[in-house]
Amino acid sequence: MPSRVEHEVLTVAGREISVSNPRKVLFPQAGYTKLDLVRYYLAVADGALRAAGNRPNVLVRYPNGIDGEFFFQKRAPESRPPWIDVVTLKFPSGRTAEEVVPRDAVALAWMANLACLELHPHPVRDDDLDHPDELRVDLDPVPGIEWPQIQRVASIVHATLTELGLVGWPKTSGSRGMHIYVRIQRRWTFPEVRRAALAFAREVERRAPDLATSKWWKEERHGVFLDYNQNAKDRTIAAAFSVRPRPDARVSAPLAWDEIDACNPADFTLATMPGRFAAAGDRHATMDQHAGSLESLLELSARHEREGLGDAPWPPHYKKQPDEPARVQPSRRRVPKHPLIEIGRAERKEDALAGLERWRTRHPEAAAHLEPADVLVDAMRGRFHTWTRIRVNLQHVPAAVRPLQEALDPDEDTGGWGPPRR
Repeated sequence: MPSRVEHEVLTVAGREISVSNPRKVLFPQAGYTKLDLVRYYLAVADGALRAAGNRPNVLVRYPNGIDGEFFFQKRAPESRPPWIDVVTLKFPSGRTAEEVVPRDAVALAWMANLACLELHPHPVRDDDLDHPDELRVDLDPVPGIEWPQIQRVASIVHATLTELGLVGWPKTSGSRGMHIYVRIQRRWTFPEVRRAALAFAREVERRAPDLATSKWWKEERHGVFLDYNQNAKDRTIAAAFSVRPRPDARVSAPLAWDEIDACNPADFTLATMPGRFAAAGDRHATMDQHAGSLESLLELSARHEREGLGDAPWPPHYKKQPDEPARVQPSRRRVPKHPLIEIGRAERKEDALAGLERWRTRHPEAAAHLEPADVLVDAMRGRFHTWTRIRVNLQHVPAAVRPLQEALDPDEDTGGWGPPRR
């Protein structure tokens, strides 16, 4: 019986790629289809491969578009063309998986046909999985922080990297923040690269304590968080040229440093980026020619240790490290630093946010005192899916009107991947 699924066959570098359901709408608001996504990655393939090519990639799939459920797929599909390369990775959990290694435009098209909106490469090449060739500076704004403050922190990051003899390559994250790639020599292990990233985050925080923070726990953050843990093994970020699951199909856009002050992240989308790429090329085109040394950052890290500033918390699913401080959220310590309550847990973010609105309705006086950064929306990552936890920091709420911890609303089964309920 013939298949009823519509296909469109494209020829890319002499290979045929069959796009299934080409008219499937992935971005309902903008109207972009799966075929639009495939053609986008073909148009920017040279740049996208510079960022994600020859590296193992996690597949982040949106089979029903950005308004449907998505999932992470570390293991390459068993049913794949013989020209799709894979490499076996070992994770901190002890598990292994064969991950896709894109090498050419047709591989990007094949990934897009799987509704992989985003490219999520590891910071290693497939010929040496133990020594990263890039340090990643992730500027993650807390709620309420706008783009101008990120621009100011980026300027400080640029100056600090230059003083350390390193070259940074900035890009919009495609969401609210900014990423800076730093190409490095393949001489250091993941723990060493992470330690260097932590030292760098602390140095930026020292230079701009009112603007930036290196604090891991959300209730202790302010301004722009430099997420040093993005350099831990098994962590990935959306690559340059990656399409993000935003209503306008925003893209993570490579930038030159002198573009940052005038740019608006909303200018870079699936529709506009191919034209920019055709006209101006890849702002990161010479990145591989500037691999630097981490020696200065590791010396700074050693100085921090001598001064009593050792390691900082790792992500929760990593093994406890020998010199890591107690991995206990400030709000869970015997004498909590911040008055934190949990509102709800749900598989869908919008359901968790609806629970927050019900809490606000029950406690209008307390809600009136909350600042944007007091609402902590945590994307909790399981093996295949994410779920959402919402907490509220009551630090700005007068003690007399602070609500007590209530039963979670919603209180959905998160599959055992979350921390125990309080």
